[in-house]
Amino acid sequence: MERLLLVRYGEIGLKGRNRHVFEEKLADNMRAALADIEGAKVNREYGRIFVRLEDEGRTGEALERLQRVFGIVAVNPALRVPLDLEAIREAAAMLVRAEGDPPRTFRVSARRAYKRFPHTSQELNHLVGAYVLRHVPHLTVQLTDPDVTVTVEVREHAAYVYADQVDGPGGLPVGASSRALLLLSGGIDSPVAGWMAMKRGIELHAVHYHSPPFTSERSKQKVIDLCRVLARWSPAPVPLHVVHFTEVQKEIHRHVPQELGITVMRRFMLRIGERLARRLDAMALVTGESVGQVASQTLESMAAINAVTNMPILRPLVGFDKHEIIQRAQRIHTYDISILPYEDCCTIFVPERPATRPSLAAVEAAERAMAVEELVQQALENVETLHVEPAPAYVGA
Repeated sequence: MERLLLVRYGEIGLKGRNRHVFEEKLADNMRAALADIEGAKVNREYGRIFVRLEDEGRTGEALERLQRVFGIVAVNPALRVPLDLEAIREAAAMLVRAEGDPPRTFRVSARRAYKRFPHTSQELNHLVGAYVLRHVPHLTVQLTDPDVTVTVEVREHAAYVYADQVDGPGGLPVGASSRALLLLSGGIDSPVAGWMAMKRGIELHAVHYHSPPFTSERSKQKVIDLCRVLARWSPAPVPLHVVHFTEVQKEIHRHVPQELGITVMRRFMLRIGERLARRLDAMALVTGESVGQVASQTLESMAAINAVTNMPILRPLVGFDKHEIIQRAQRIHTYDISILPYEDCCTIFVPERPATRPSLAAVEAAERAMAVEELVQQALENVETLHVEPAPAYVGA
């Protein structure tokens, strides 16, 4: 009998001939998450991924880390036993007895993937369930919503028995879907957008537009702290590229009609972001925009802003309302950092009445008063890159 962690994944199993590539990427990311747990071994075997720990006392720590590995749907602490009915039944009874809060009701859910095993799935349900009833006191069978479900998986080389489950975040393993550059402000939305992009397997870099002295070092540190939280979901540090944006904003304030200032600022962010992304071999930009939340997020504004780039722009929050975004930010532990009262470049020089339906012709006419290319090049020459390590763990993240 061997104790191990059985890792289950979802849509990776639908990838056909490329499935092994996704499985190996997931296994690599798991190894990165568990790298400093001595003796932790991650193995792919027969269409499953297993984690074996030399020190069973670190099981809780390993589970907490695996909860932040995209691609994992669930992790089950399991017992691996020989293909023998008695061994399976003893393992099932052991797991029920080990439940911290003694259960009153249970059921057995058996799956016989290895068809040469002499008992069918339904027979196993009865045979294992009857054994547990005889050997664990004060139990009754309940097929709907029992206190504990004992699952038995019969595979070609062994059987796996488990009763507990820790949910993972789902999605695809980070790195399975190339690289993108996140426009990371200090607000609530963009960190959530970055998290959702990572959930789709995207390897993330981040860019932040910093405007000293209008924005402070505390504002910059806030963004670093947000990036540290995102890095907890990544198999590697998340690079943060800090663009000094002061001269761009000064020139916009001098030359652009006030109501078009936000639109022109966002166009500069995309121009600089695209050039930086291509330098980094990133395939897309990611923003925290939804639709209709602020003046720059009307479809007319987005069209005028998008006109400066041919690079794909991913907007994971486009269908979310603010309440849903806040809920996700709280869940991933970025919300409390995002609401710290430090200004960012998007909150300075804000007009009283920004244009909600800016005409592209008017925006382009306003920009003709500026040395656009010179400002973009100047910003790109002063990029500070930080390789941001993960923040400490949060219980239940």
